[in-house]
Amino acid sequence: MTKYRKKPVVIEAEQNISGGAVYINTLEGKMRADPGDWIITGIKGERYPIKPDIFEETYELVE
Repeated sequence: MTKYRKKPVVIEAEQNISGGAVYINTLEGKMRADPGDWIITGIKGERYPIKPDIFEETYELVE
């Protein structure tokens, strides 16, 4: 089987520091972002929440 690597993609992200849950529209419908969760904006403008531990394992800051 041939192996493939995921291409590096630069995304925009903001952390929910509102003190409460926020709801965002995603491709799968409305989703909840709890305090501390990151809200990702993908390359096609799609938005979705991601938990802080997964965010830290998956993304690194672009200087």
